[in-house]
Amino acid sequence: MKTPRGFAFAGLNAGIKAARKDVALIWSEAPCAAAGAFTINKARAAPVRDAAARLPASGIRAIVVNSGNANALTGPAGEEDVRTVRAAVAEALGVGVDTVLAASTGVIGVRLPVKKLVAVAPLLAAARGPHVEAAAEAIFTTDTRLKLASRVITLGGTTACISAFAKGSGMIAPALATVLAFITTDAAIEPALLKECLDVAIAGSFDDLVIDNEMSPNDAVFVLANGMAKNAPLTRDSADLSLFQEALTAVCAELARAVAEDGEGATKLLEVRVSGAPTAAMAKDLAKTVAGSTLVKAAVYGADPNWGRILSTLGARAGAQKYAIDPMLASVSLQGMCVFADGAPSVLDPIALRAKMREPHVLVEVQLAEGDKRATALGCDLSYDYVKINADYISFTSSSSDGVVARDDRLTNYSPSFKRSLLVEALSYISRFTSKRAVIKFGGAGMVKDSLKASFAADVNLLRSAGLLPIVVHGGGPEVASTLEALGRSVGELVDGVRVTTADDLKVVEMVLSGKINSELVSLLNQDKAQAIGLSGKDAGLLRCKKLRADDGRDLGMVGEITHVNHELLEVLLSKQYIPVVSPIGLGEDGDGYNLNSDTAASEIAVALQAEKLIYLSDVPGILEHGELLSEIGARALREKLDRGVIKGAMVARVKSCLRAIEAGVTSVHIIDGRTPHSLIAELFTDRGVGTLIVRD
Repeated sequence: MKTPRGFAFAGLNAGIKAARKDVALIWSEAPCAAAGAFTINKARAAPVRDAAARLPASGIRAIVVNSGNANALTGPAGEEDVRTVRAAVAEALGVGVDTVLAASTGVIGVRLPVKKLVAVAPLLAAARGPHVEAAAEAIFTTDTRLKLASRVITLGGTTACISAFAKGSGMIAPALATVLAFITTDAAIEPALLKECLDVAIAGSFDDLVIDNEMSPNDAVFVLANGMAKNAPLTRDSADLSLFQEALTAVCAELARAVAEDGEGATKLLEVRVSGAPTAAMAKDLAKTVAGSTLVKAAVYGADPNWGRILSTLGARAGAQKYAIDPMLASVSLQGMCVFADGAPSVLDPIALRAKMREPHVLVEVQLAEGDKRATALGCDLSYDYVKINADYISFTSSSSDGVVARDDRLTNYSPSFKRSLLVEALSYISRFTSKRAVIKFGGAGMVKDSLKASFAADVNLLRSAGLLPIVVHGGGPEVASTLEALGRSVGELVDGVRVTTADDLKVVEMVLSGKINSELVSLLNQDKAQAIGLSGKDAGLLRCKKLRADDGRDLGMVGEITHVNHELLEVLLSKQYIPVVSPIGLGEDGDGYNLNSDTAASEIAVALQAEKLIYLSDVPGILEHGELLSEIGARALREKLDRGVIKGAMVARVKSCLRAIEAGVTSVHIIDGRTPHSLIAELFTDRGVGTLIVRD
């Protein structure tokens, strides 16, 4: 991510958390104009009270942020702790104590371990660098992914940058749902005007956000502007002020959306749009009420198109606030499909609607009949995991005498019946998987979203530790296409579902698949001490192939059809406890490299190894029939559906690969949605999986 001139960042472990990063630093080479927006919760945390009393201001140089401990509801001692930490950081940086701001997040009601933060201050100062990721990670609590955003704009002929990072996944409610966000810019602007711009940006972003209708005492958004872009300082009359405002709002909106996607236990982003209201304030209030409704959120989690809950929630809020609207005159659409209009239900295709409700982004649109104002709210679904995260949050949190806050998930904290069922089920699967081979095709959104890549790597390592022998085959078509486009080259024509690949294109394909994606995936797996090893299909003739031609004989270029799999190489690697990660590039009979279909490569490797399982992670829930997921199907029934044309589109080629594997001896094939974190574990370690299981008859 691009960051503004003159800013540096650091993220380290101070010892508040047992191992993870827990303290961050934001630093500017030049004094900054600074502004903030803070929670309206009257139980404000000590660092919020401290910062709110001092902003907006000029001359600010740094912000120190800790996670794991909120320093909230800690009395006068909490405020003294803030001053002590600010003084230590100021001394380490060689600046005045009044130039340093502080923020905290984590467990409420525990005294801040000041000695640890004072001790780490010199290390933070020494660790400063241009990359923001370590600082963004250090502010996590229940977050599962980095939340970053940036924009570059031109102000009076000078390039300026606005960048930001945030944390937040729970205790997020309307009325300044700001979580924690830190915005930096090298634009020149006065503090008072910066504050006005920040308030406008929040009104169009964080204030549209609701996760659980709970408001943290630590919510805060900070913005620092150091002026190092050397633009003429922005004023209310500046022609470029609107550009700055637009970019600042866009950065905040992107972060707000990221927070909604990462809501505690969330599996889906919920977007609610209300239009036709008498006032903008009414539209926003109604949108946020629907997005925050427990019943609506639970229905979204269950893929239940329950428009009745939406109108009931809207009507209840309108009645309580005495809004002059009539829900019977409204129309409601879910995922673009009308479900209520003209005072009556109008669901034309309930099966198709349920299928759309399983998608990771659910859109609710309510058109009122009393005005022309509109608003949007962002939220997420309500899953079982939200209850577990928050039921366990304090019960399983321990605080040592020196301020270390840690999760205590020992089985002694659970009921005897839960412990028995958990251990019996786990041991059953470990016994079932020991020394069995599983070929896993990794593709789709999971390959481009960092959080999904991380959960996939964790799942593969867990499977390996349970005794399964995984072999990973990856795709990468979207990244290949974007790379070709970035180089100014057109993406090859599709013929019979196969992308034509020229000799020049193949160089890019091999660079992206083997040189980039394979290397990154191997590194990610090995971060957790797995013994992953990257392979191209060309290595040791792993995937030998011949030139593939279209059904009508057309030349597809450098596209291959697999003729032989060197399974002996894979056997040796598996026997030495390695996890092979295979890039789908084949070695042709002529010695040239060829582009291979990754689904086919996975299938052929599974056949050659006589694998117990072949698993496809993609961007679909599984095999659908009339919009409903087929959770299990036999090979014969699947072949019949294929022959009858029930299977359509891109799924045809994958189903053919599945049937090829099953009919050649692979025990079972799974098609699962890689857009859901840990879907691999959910499919294999539960009796009733989350995708489609294809079995031999």
